[in-house]
Amino acid sequence: MSIMSSLSSEMMNCCGLLTVKKEPVPLKSVEVELEVRDHVATVVSTLNYQNKEDKPIEAVFVFPLPGDAAVCHFSAKMGQKEIVAEVKEKQEAREEYDDALSSGQQAFLLEESDQSPDIFSMRVGCLPPGESASIRLEYVTELAVQADEGLRFCLPAVLNPRYTPQGSEATAVQVNSVPASLVPYSLSFSARVSSPRPISKVESSCSLDPLQFLNTDQTQATVKLGAGHKFDRDVEVLIYYKDAHQPTAVVEAGQASAKPGTLMGDPVVMVSLFPEFPQSVMSSVASCGEFVFLMDRSGSMGVPMNIKDRNQSRISSAKETLLLLLKSLPMGCYFNIYSFGSSFEHIFPKSVEYSQQTMEEALKIVGTMAANLGGTEILKPLKHIYEQPCIPSQPRQLFVFTDGAVGNTKEVIDLVKKNSGSHRCFSFGIGEGASSALINGLAKEGGGHAQFVTGSDRMQPKVMQSLRFALQPAVVDISITWDLPKDVSVTVLSPPITALFQGQRSLVYGQLSGQSSEAAEGCVTMKYSLAGHPTQNQLHFSLKPEEDTGLTVHRLGARTLIRSLEMEGRESRGEQHTGVKEKVVALSIQSGVSSCFTAFIAVNKGDGEAIQGPLVRRNVPAPRMMMAMAYCSAPLMSDSLSRCCSAAPTMKSCTEESGPKTKLSGAADWIQPEVKQPLCDPLLQLVSLQKASGFWMLNSALAAALGKTSEEVEKSKPEAVNSEVWATILALIWLQEFQTDAKDEWQILAGKAVLWLQAQNAPNVTECVDAGNALLGCSVQKDALGL
Repeated sequence: MSIMSSLSSEMMNCCGLLTVKKEPVPLKSVEVELEVRDHVATVVSTLNYQNKEDKPIEAVFVFPLPGDAAVCHFSAKMGQKEIVAEVKEKQEAREEYDDALSSGQQAFLLEESDQSPDIFSMRVGCLPPGESASIRLEYVTELAVQADEGLRFCLPAVLNPRYTPQGSEATAVQVNSVPASLVPYSLSFSARVSSPRPISKVESSCSLDPLQFLNTDQTQATVKLGAGHKFDRDVEVLIYYKDAHQPTAVVEAGQASAKPGTLMGDPVVMVSLFPEFPQSVMSSVASCGEFVFLMDRSGSMGVPMNIKDRNQSRISSAKETLLLLLKSLPMGCYFNIYSFGSSFEHIFPKSVEYSQQTMEEALKIVGTMAANLGGTEILKPLKHIYEQPCIPSQPRQLFVFTDGAVGNTKEVIDLVKKNSGSHRCFSFGIGEGASSALINGLAKEGGGHAQFVTGSDRMQPKVMQSLRFALQPAVVDISITWDLPKDVSVTVLSPPITALFQGQRSLVYGQLSGQSSEAAEGCVTMKYSLAGHPTQNQLHFSLKPEEDTGLTVHRLGARTLIRSLEMEGRESRGEQHTGVKEKVVALSIQSGVSSCFTAFIAVNKGDGEAIQGPLVRRNVPAPRMMMAMAYCSAPLMSDSLSRCCSAAPTMKSCTEESGPKTKLSGAADWIQPEVKQPLCDPLLQLVSLQKASGFWMLNSALAAALGKTSEEVEKSKPEAVNSEVWATILALIWLQEFQTDAKDEWQILAGKAVLWLQAQNAPNVTECVDAGNALLGCSVQKDALGL
């Protein structure tokens, strides 16, 4: 029997559930109910506690939530009595909680981390011996649109330790965690989905029971998490609608008990816009830009991408993605690659022009990269990147790859916002437990796009979608105008929109003041300029409030305004900072939505006697996936990169030493070594052979990638046809015929190949395509290749 299974067995044989330190765990189960209405989710979590000890306890649970969630309800139920928490200024709430415990009263405290809005701590105080308590937590959030038009909901079940650099202003978040297999409480999860449009399917990285439709037009359905969830991954749900993503507007009536003229007393509108760009502009790809890739090489990047398949680590998947990115860059652009851990390195002293020579040099170094640079210290490399002067006429595009385990989230996001005028930032959260606050915050403040790669997801198609966004001309001069009845005005709650991408949703919240008839209509117009083409999208909507929306839209609007004010507060000092904090506290209390300056507090002030005896603290462990820690392993080289990675030079280090070896709070004390990649997939093998300008050479390596011998390929070449032209057409045919499902991954580099072929003005292209089809056993049409 293994040590872990022995420990697990020992835990279960003792009285009740225990931590690894053999302390009882008062949290017994977590029940989560998800309700999705179109693209908005309401989540209700019930945490069931029971004290099986002979003394009163205080249970402390630090856990993750989505970074953009609006936490709007917190209550506790003991027997038949329910206590609903109030929102108060954070220090005031803490003092009230401490005072209650000191006087033997039951108290419950919920607060957001000062450093990262995706971490919360819950304190259940003075739970008497033998008693139980059910804690209800509710939040609302918007669902992000994915590359395949699915809507993504993620219940963060994994909380990895967060790395806080020495000297950082951030206070380390103390995470009490255990390996996922040893989590001593259960999880049940159910979802109800409804939409004006039919639901086509619901998918998940976890095992789901079959989807159950509730009506014949399939606009309502329920689904449950399969039994036996192991806490080895976040619970990710992807929802697909037919005819998805139409522009919509939802008007929600104000709260009857709230004062008119306030946010909660007035109606609030949520406008969802999906801009459609002209096809002529979309087909054009920029041939300029400075592309800076920032790669996480901390020890945690050595963890397998998928717990069921340990053959590919996060770092090896990221390296293969860099191969695709470097092959897909346009001629004439500039690029550089940084990597970071406790220290950081870069391949070139400054960004260099993209060419065959610089691409090969970069790929050689990429092939030697390993998850061996220690902690996750992202602030220093970002500062170094921003200190480099921008290249004239080469818009900077920053791609950040990280597992997101940092403790100074707000510092990092503030830095990106400060430099948002000089670049766009595209972020990628890799693996379970990646901080949604960090990944979404980087993209939002950097005017880019965020992606998450979890479970069995392939990183490459998601990253290539972001590259397509980066290669599209930037949308500028974005403005929103409102056309409303004479007696109605709007106060916009959302910050100005700074980035638009094809197929991606833009949300705008507005507080409506004044009186209007039920038949009244409003109109919102989004204007912008794309590649010099002025464009606008309009949406007409009814001002009649929707029924049965509760206060969801109000709370999301309040959350949006709170986050904007919090950032303003971090940028201000003195009296201005105090004024902003007062605004946030007032808005948080009025709306009942959490903020970094407030907390939920509930005290049981019943007539019962004070609870006697010393109070014992019990930390409830959160599950973690982090098996690889700070100082990991020898270099890992996947076979797809090995052919271009011999005699590699080393990266330039930007510190004399590897930096302070800061210990991760709650870090695992064992290291998962990286695993050697098996033979790479055929797509990456072919891609690795493409030259920077887009063509392939006719050689034995290409023949092998196509599954043919050199003699077969040479013999089939039409006469008077250039060898590179022939090789490139063969590669395009093979991609189109045998890699259709991976088209998102090779589409851009195939476009480079087509441009190269067109520049050759080669004769007999049709003959080449016919000969290539005959050789490879395909029937690909010339038009399908773009020729």
